[in-house]
Amino acid sequence: MSSLDEFHNKKPVHVWPITLLRVYTGVFFLKFGFGKITNPNFADGLAGFVSGNLDKAFGFMRPFLESVVLPNKGLFAVMVGWGEFLIGLALIVGLATRWASIAGALMMVAFWFTKGQGFLDAMNHDAIWFMVFVVLAAVHAGRNHGLDQRLGDRFRFLA
Repeated sequence: MSSLDEFHNKKPVHVWPITLLRVYTGVFFLKFGFGKITNPNFADGLAGFVSGNLDKAFGFMRPFLESVVLPNKGLFAVMVGWGEFLIGLALIVGLATRWASIAGALMMVAFWFTKGQGFLDAMNHDAIWFMVFVVLAAVHAGRNHGLDQRLGDRFRFLA
């Protein structure tokens, strides 16, 4: 048995901060995802955000933004809005938490590279959220007070 398995089997009382971080992150992403889903002008806003950051975006990201994201702004608006909403929902209930955290980390990297900010840039909130998602995935936060804890034995992809 690995030390991580022993950690999850013992369920120490002090795991509540991970649960709190998971639920807070979920509420944050659910709220902002819902705002994007219900905003009929979000696709235009997304295009404005991308266009406004083209000069700052990391060099390898610019061709993708110009030739894929901007011409398909409606599709990417749906993907971003629903992605944030579903990641948030999964984190709140603790279902497929590791997968939701990985998806969230990838989404944050895409935003971060689009903005072209350095990792230690004081305004780089995406790097902070990226690290939160890495922690939630690494500690398997859904095994603490979440549905992953109850369903992990039946559905191995949750374990």
